[in-house]
Amino acid sequence: MQQLIQLRWIAVVGQVATIFTVHYGLGITLPLHYMMTALAVLVAFNAASLLRLRIRRRVLNEEILLALIVDVGMLTVQLHLSGGASNPFVFLYLLQVSLGAVLLRAWSTWAMVAVTLCCFIALVVFGEPLNLPVGYRDGLTGPYVLGLLICFALNATLLVVFFTRINGNLRARDTRLAALRQRAAEEEHIVRMGLLASGAAHELGTPLSTLAVILGDWRRMPDFAAKPELQQEIDEMQAQVQRCKSIVSGILLSTGRARGESPTETTVHTFLDELVAEWRATRPSTGLVYDNHFGRDLRIVSDSALKQMICNVLDNALEASPQWLRLQASHDDDTLTLIVDDAGPGFSSEVLERLGKPYNSTKGSPGSGLGLFLAVNVARTLGGTVHAANLPEGGAMVTLSLPLSAVVLPDEDEEDEHVG
Repeated sequence: MQQLIQLRWIAVVGQVATIFTVHYGLGITLPLHYMMTALAVLVAFNAASLLRLRIRRRVLNEEILLALIVDVGMLTVQLHLSGGASNPFVFLYLLQVSLGAVLLRAWSTWAMVAVTLCCFIALVVFGEPLNLPVGYRDGLTGPYVLGLLICFALNATLLVVFFTRINGNLRARDTRLAALRQRAAEEEHIVRMGLLASGAAHELGTPLSTLAVILGDWRRMPDFAAKPELQQEIDEMQAQVQRCKSIVSGILLSTGRARGESPTETTVHTFLDELVAEWRATRPSTGLVYDNHFGRDLRIVSDSALKQMICNVLDNALEASPQWLRLQASHDDDTLTLIVDDAGPGFSSEVLERLGKPYNSTKGSPGSGLGLFLAVNVARTLGGTVHAANLPEGGAMVTLSLPLSAVVLPDEDEEDEHVG
């Protein structure tokens, strides 16, 4: 509809120029009063169409058909007032049919063909030829041949402009559909992973619980209680069993099976400080540098999915750079920005091009490459983004940008005001 409105404005300007050129330039008398009245009606209809488009963007097939029929009707009126079927601009009917073939459904296109045929026949039957000068068909200077030339150039130009814009719209639509299909495939992959994780959790739950019970019994046995070194090993084994349970729960959350196991209220500083402390306690690395520049502390809702997303990125950086990695937190307008950089070899160009795709990794082991994939999808669920790049001095950097509106709780004053 927007393209038709633009073309209609072009048609109005073109008709005004053509009418005055023929009437005053070529000396062919035209009923200017009636032709200007028809143009005024066309301008009013186009203004109404523009207002309709601003009120509601969705346009039905029937509305486009009606708009094209109005255009054909106004063209028929102008042709009837300026020579009928003998007017060289009668071939502008083909432009309307071509537009209908592109924009309308099949039955509507054939309806356009029928309407234009009826209008053409009406021009033949009821049209009155103009009093043209002698030799009006002679050469390019003759009014009729000149009109044919202008009509052909106008048809060709408008068709090229219109179809170029339509093709651009179609390419944009296809690009968006491809992106939606890709996202649907990724989400389907996450669902499959969630089903596998559910099965794994079900299978691993019993043996892990059994191990926890056995270790608890060992801890109370006199033979183990009398040896501190064995007690220390049992404590370590119990901690590892508990970590296995946490990993299984984290996988379930990361794959989308659940969104936040018992989300709790906390603050940005507390959430990040506890996350870093827990990560340091469970990973064999002392090289994590933690810089928190967030500024004013804010109340947020913390859940395991958000926590697991950040830990996945930290784990990837740890594998690439066991000796040194850094987590930086900052506040940019209404965005929480987390930057994880390391001193490893960096990302390959293939990994950067396929960032966020499953099994996108240079490790070469089956099942690897899911860390950033899960991080990208969790961030996207929260309305955020994940960006990866290589640093000029070496190493890699992953930037997590999350809108604070997705995690920050409103102030109590704002809540009271809202309730009031």
